[in-house]
Amino acid sequence: MTTPTQAELEILNILWGMGELRVQEVHKQLNEVRPIGYTTTLKMMQVMAQKGLLARQLDGRSHIYSPVIQESTTKNKLLSRFVDSTFGGSRSQLLMQLLGNAKVSDEELKEIKDFLAQIEE
Repeated sequence: MTTPTQAELEILNILWGMGELRVQEVHKQLNEVRPIGYTTTLKMMQVMAQKGLLARQLDGRSHIYSPVIQESTTKNKLLSRFVDSTFGGSRSQLLMQLLGNAKVSDEELKEIKDFLAQIEE
């Protein structure tokens, strides 16, 4: 699997969340976050299709794009690579760093405890 760039991940996150879309629709979503040219969005999506990250179907005079790669698989691979390179593969160091640097809400803390209890079973 080709590892998506940060810009490609922005597009993938839109498509994972919203499903099949035309370039115009993806472009509109990207512009809500930061200004980007339409032709830049179009070219990025064309390149992503060539890389095998997106599928493209002709619909009248435009194309509809959809993600080829699975969200969970992609995020797991990216996270594993990050943990290996930054924390020497230690998931506990990652968790301690993450929880030590930010205020965790009571709800988040409960979710973490529930998840850890589930893993221990």
